[in-house]
Amino acid sequence: MDRSAIALTAIFFRSGKGYVGFVEDLPGVNAYGHTLAEARHTLAQVAAVAFDEQRRGTEEFIAGKDYLREPLTIACQRRAGEYGKSS
Repeated sequence: MDRSAIALTAIFFRSGKGYVGFVEDLPGVNAYGHTLAEARHTLAQVAAVAFDEQRRGTEEFIAGKDYLREPLTIACQRRAGEYGKSS
């Protein structure tokens, strides 16, 4: 399967003894890590699994059907690189 990269926005904040992160653009995709690096790594893995599962489900749904697959480009407001308040 051909892979392509997409840019999403991750949000991280301190929580307890570590960091919680979530993907602003993907509901339900979140992760925890003891360090920011661990939270980033885990979040990337969770997001990849979410996409893989969605694609697997789609392949099952369209199996045997006549369908058209095409790229979709959307315009959205970009806020990458912004930093919120830190305490």
